[in-house]
Amino acid sequence: MDPQVKLMFLNEHAAEGAARFGVSPEELTFIGGFQNFIFSYMKGDSKYILRFTPSTLRTWKGLAAEIEWIRYLSANGLSVSEPVSSMDGKDIEQVQGNAIDFYVTSFKHAVGRKIGYPECLGNAMLYEQCGRITGRLHELSKRYKPILRRHTWKSNEYLLQAKNVLPSEHQPILQALDELKAQLAVLPASEDQFGLIHGDINVGNFMVDEAGGIILFDFDECQYSWYVEDIAVQLYYLLYVYGEDSKSERKAQYELFVRHFVRGYTEDGRTMPDGWKDQLPLFLILREIIVFVGMHRSWDLREPDGWTRDFLQDSRMRITKGMSLIDEFF
Repeated sequence: MDPQVKLMFLNEHAAEGAARFGVSPEELTFIGGFQNFIFSYMKGDSKYILRFTPSTLRTWKGLAAEIEWIRYLSANGLSVSEPVSSMDGKDIEQVQGNAIDFYVTSFKHAVGRKIGYPECLGNAMLYEQCGRITGRLHELSKRYKPILRRHTWKSNEYLLQAKNVLPSEHQPILQALDELKAQLAVLPASEDQFGLIHGDINVGNFMVDEAGGIILFDFDECQYSWYVEDIAVQLYYLLYVYGEDSKSERKAQYELFVRHFVRGYTEDGRTMPDGWKDQLPLFLILREIIVFVGMHRSWDLREPDGWTRDFLQDSRMRITKGMSLIDEFF
């Protein structure tokens, strides 16, 4: 979260937004958020999410396109956290602030439980489920004919803000980003390779139900990009926890994920995107840059702990050398 935006979000904004959805401020529980302000609340026996999005981050049309996408996926049988309308029947309410406004949206809270670290590591059954829901999402994306369109990968907020967020000593990161964008811009983008993706599938953005099925939520990063990016994002968050001194474990994690993810993705006759394995390194580097930018935007890194210091050092090395987390495995 941009520190300046944090200062602009007041209790009165939360109260007004809650009222639009028939909720009192006392019923809100703040649960965090990396780009938005996220609260939970109860109505009867059901739990819901209330999200406040700064107008500096998303447009009204962008949010409306996100909700249209989620409703389409839900209507076609994908397990997602569905949008909830306000008291006036609106998908999006706008709360005015002094310098910026906040768009308010609400969603059903996904049922099930989260699987975090270290439980998600080495979890073959989970990776197959991840492949299954990702494959189904991409299959639906190929048939999707939206009224409103989301932005493309070129307008990803982290990429747009990189030059404003990174300190001057990280100019080599910006140069690496420019080179990577040039590489991505010439990739084939057929309908079988490129479409609307979730953009941030990871263990923090889905629940697992009693049967082991996945319920996706947080579509805030959905954008038009290569389908392989949805795969690379999931892989990145399973590999980045292994330092440069744990490459053998990283390789074993990579091989296990790919084997079982592909099994789930290709179920019911689906095929993997053309060239996906060759393109994985590019999109792993892209995610690494996004994480690097996000950490510098949202965290106080003046006195990082040991793990964070080592990670940033290793990450900078990989990015500036054009290396991904899996380059040495081929």
